[in-house]
Amino acid sequence: MSGGHLIGSFLEMMSAERGAAANTIEAYRRDLTHYAAFVSAQHQTLLNATRDTVTAWLDDLKTEGLSASSSARRLSAIRQFHKFLCADGIRSDDPTRIVASPKSRRALPKVLSLAEVDRLLTLAETEANTPASPQKQVAAQRLYVLLEMLYATGLRVSELVSLKRAAVMRDAAFITVTGKGNKDRVVPMNDRARDAVRFWIGMLEPGLFLFPAKGEDGHLTRQVFARDLKALAARAGISTARVAPHVLRHAFASHLLAGGADLRVVQMLLGHADISTTQIYTHVLDEKLRKLVESHHPLANG
Repeated sequence: MSGGHLIGSFLEMMSAERGAAANTIEAYRRDLTHYAAFVSAQHQTLLNATRDTVTAWLDDLKTEGLSASSSARRLSAIRQFHKFLCADGIRSDDPTRIVASPKSRRALPKVLSLAEVDRLLTLAETEANTPASPQKQVAAQRLYVLLEMLYATGLRVSELVSLKRAAVMRDAAFITVTGKGNKDRVVPMNDRARDAVRFWIGMLEPGLFLFPAKGEDGHLTRQVFARDLKALAARAGISTARVAPHVLRHAFASHLLAGGADLRVVQMLLGHADISTTQIYTHVLDEKLRKLVESHHPLANG
């Protein structure tokens, strides 16, 4: 059978036996036609294409600028095609069997420098202590407390805005946080954050939440916090595209590791179930170190 007939038979099977949708069938057709053309250019056929040919095809996709996720999707189509050939006895071997699927490189988290975090905190504190209307004064003080707590504890933004007053009332040196999976963890706070929280609680009317609001949830929303933080960043001369509540969490973790903190301790503080999630911050440090060497090594531009 020719390559075209083999592809046609596979697509008929996908439609009749697996009930694949028309757009799925068309996507398979495009991927398989592209693959068949590459195999033909290597002077092979779909019946004798080798593992090296499949690997070379993936390299060609990468050269064309195709993303790892798109390449992996195309490889999945080719795998199913070759499994079909083997299942029907058309081919005795599967050249895709031990070919590794392309993996997307995990995006490194955005991290602010120590100087930038200090600039945000200093401005937030200044604005919190600057006389203004009662409404603006409360908003400024709230933002300052949020930033101090976020950078001091590394809480998830959802954990922070929904924090209950009881979590900090007994001993503000530590707070008890209920994270993902309803798992509790105890997180320490530094003196600055502790002082800010105590002052803030003194401004509040009795209530359940540390950051109360009139909305349905009864506490500040993530969106309002993010909006106020971006506005602060703009006033501090920092690109708003680089600043969001989760960026302060990233800064907390990265700056701790840069200062020599143990990875397991940072994992516990962040509430990560898997340490591999925490390890992304070591990659940030590795990337910064690489750039530092490339910029300053005497032979870097040689």
